[in-house]
Amino acid sequence: QVPLVESGGGLVQAGGSLRLSCAASGSIFSINAMGWYRQAPGKQRDMVAVTTSGGNTNYADSVKGRFTISSDNAKNTVYLQMNSLKPEDTAVYYCNAVLNMGLGKPYYTYWGQGTQVTVSS
Repeated sequence: QVPLVESGGGLVQAGGSLRLSCAASGSIFSINAMGWYRQAPGKQRDMVAVTTSGGNTNYADSVKGRFTISSDNAKNTVYLQMNSLKPEDTAVYYCNAVLNMGLGKPYYTYWGQGTQVTVSS
């Protein structure tokens, strides 16, 4: 079972928008946190935005005011609305989730397959 399936990446011009989606499949007992990370060539994977079950959100300074993370708990899905995209946003974006798959089961960290976001000048 692959818990996280991402979609929504693509090629967009600077100033444009994209909306990434990440759906957690299978039987999800609870979600502790879901978020988005990105990795550009030659760089480490960095946090972009994270939301917790308590409603807290955290954003990287570089995306504050431009990106918005949201979730649909009924669908076990997290979204990343990306506006005013810049070439510097070009990276592979990975969905991340800390999930509990059943009562009595431990929480595990899962990663999506990654989706390429390319922003042209």
